[in-house]
Amino acid sequence: MKEKRVKIWHSILLVCVDVLAVTLAGAFAYFSTLSTWNIPQPVLLWWGANVALAVLVFLLFNLYRVLFSSVGFPEMSRALVAVAILGVLNVVFALVTKGAYITVGTALVYALSLFCIASAVRLWKRGIIFFRNHIVGGGKKKTRVMIVGGGAAGLALIKEMQDSVKSVYYPVCIADDDFEKRGKSVRGVKIVGTTYEVKRIAVQYGVQEIFVTMPAVEKKKVSEIVQRCQECGCPVKMLPGIYQMANGEVTMSKLRQVDVQDLLGREQVRVNLDEIMGYIENKVVLVTGGGGSIGSELCRQIATHKPKTLIILDIYENNAYEIEQELKRTDSSLNLLTLIASVRDREKMRDVFAKYRPQIVFHAAAHKHVPLMETSPNEAVKNNVFGTLNVAQCADEFAVETFVQISTDKAVNPTNIMGATKRICEMIIQTIGRHSKHTNFVAVRFGNVLGSNGSVIPLFKKQLADGGPLTVTHKDIIRYFMTIPEAVSLVLQAGAYAKGGQIFVLDMGEPVRIYDLAYNLIKLSGLEPNVDVDIVCTGLRPGEKLYEERLMEEEGLQKTENGLISIARPIELDEEFLWKQIDILHKKAYGEEDGVKKAVKELVPTYTVDKRDSVAEALHTATQTDENAERVG
Repeated sequence: MKEKRVKIWHSILLVCVDVLAVTLAGAFAYFSTLSTWNIPQPVLLWWGANVALAVLVFLLFNLYRVLFSSVGFPEMSRALVAVAILGVLNVVFALVTKGAYITVGTALVYALSLFCIASAVRLWKRGIIFFRNHIVGGGKKKTRVMIVGGGAAGLALIKEMQDSVKSVYYPVCIADDDFEKRGKSVRGVKIVGTTYEVKRIAVQYGVQEIFVTMPAVEKKKVSEIVQRCQECGCPVKMLPGIYQMANGEVTMSKLRQVDVQDLLGREQVRVNLDEIMGYIENKVVLVTGGGGSIGSELCRQIATHKPKTLIILDIYENNAYEIEQELKRTDSSLNLLTLIASVRDREKMRDVFAKYRPQIVFHAAAHKHVPLMETSPNEAVKNNVFGTLNVAQCADEFAVETFVQISTDKAVNPTNIMGATKRICEMIIQTIGRHSKHTNFVAVRFGNVLGSNGSVIPLFKKQLADGGPLTVTHKDIIRYFMTIPEAVSLVLQAGAYAKGGQIFVLDMGEPVRIYDLAYNLIKLSGLEPNVDVDIVCTGLRPGEKLYEERLMEEEGLQKTENGLISIARPIELDEEFLWKQIDILHKKAYGEEDGVKKAVKELVPTYTVDKRDSVAEALHTATQTDENAERVG
């Protein structure tokens, strides 16, 4: 309400100023062209009519709703047209009256004077900002910025930096690969070179920060440009994507720190949303582990595809509450239900399925942290294996249409208990799916997800914020990476392809060396790796290997319509042996007996049990690794 009152008083004040401007312009025009101090009655009426007419025309052209700090070409164009209309009317008046009161010259001088005064009134604040920034050296107190990309996005940011009173940035130069633009200026900021010259330009112009404004350029090229920018030794920020150009959202607030994922050098994975919509729309969808990093993103994307009901199930109430509140804020019409429960509790799971009758289930609930599960193998088995068994059997019993198990490439020839339990989950899904009469059971296997809970990037960022060092287990360790939204969108599309008992494998591009991620993250922060911030190799942790595989030797791949999703050929299983061994595994896991890992190996022959088989020894080794890292740091 207060802001509305301010706007009203702003408009009233501007009207009063325009009344004075019309009066002054009329007086100047009359006395300068007619050389007389005699003012007849009709001239006073002409004067008053022009005041009323000017206010009316300015009102019609929205000239009383302008912000002084952002007046630009559109506003001044409207002012010019409005004054031109007034000028034409006065010329007509002079011709009709045959110069009895004013001449054509008086009308023209009046129009020109009015435009100058009205423009000055509206441009005064812009003038002060320009004077401060460009004449008296106000830019010297601000952060000197290089704009990479001289297109529309760069222009929008330069305009905001120059026009905003609160801006702490000062654009000093532009780099652009279009040679035709070389030497030209954008609002007074010169294009001085190409993106291949950013290091030289940064030194020459004393650049303190770089803004990459190339939202329409393909991801691979932007990745290469960002890598060149990070060699300049100053922070780099960028606009996330082209959609902001389409939405008119190119502002300083949309700039973000360049993230390591910007250096992966590939385009964002796209999916066929129509396929997803077709099997989710108007269905009751259950997401277990719905508060986790993968589960919560599943909930976000499912919510946009018009489910009949979305059920979030999680044992951790804080995460479940956060995603629940976020979805309610985003779409108040969404039919949302949040349940706090454990997938280990079989009777609770039966109650959920019996009461709410989900038609589609995404099973994301699991323990995923590799080193922690090495020291707590019983918990990995209870949660991952028997939690999955409980939910899968309930899905079969209550005739769920589609059941999607979230798996991992660590399930292939696993060297850790987490991966081995995930392989058992795949075997359970395949076996139940082979016999189910109502439900299509599938598992989706993918690698590391950037930014997920427990992943390496959040750890690196925390270590960098603490001043380092950044810890890498091995200099040559590599992993497949994908963003959370990419992985989840492919999981949703894989559900559309589900026919029962399949394992879908996601194509995650080329593997990335973890050491390079740490190196690039330090460079993007404007620091020098192993000079300002150290990178320390701590040694492989229990259950960790140098690289992950997507397939076992017995499996082959069959492509789907989406080239990024393939189907692994199922491996024949001895079902009687599987269920017998699962019974044995249950007794060991819940009896807190030793030898859980050996029981798992009976089920997963490709599982390589860590030589440090005892929990105590693995824990001791992990502790020693941490201490060594601290000493090196």
